[in-house]
Amino acid sequence: MTDWHTCPAVESVPGKHSGAWLFKGTRVPVSALFGNLAEGASLQEFLEWFPGVEECRQGRS
Repeated sequence: MTDWHTCPAVESVPGKHSGAWLFKGTRVPVSALFGNLAEGASLQEFLEWFPGVEECRQGRS
């Protein structure tokens, strides 16, 4: 299980979207990514549909 507290790309703010884990600086829940991927969307499609969410390639230059 992922410890979301260690992920710099997400945040949980009490009172913002019921405290759900969101992509930092947005109101887009992380669960929306997994739901869309499960339904067959690609990561690129998700990023197009939610322009506030940016791809983070940690450890790559």
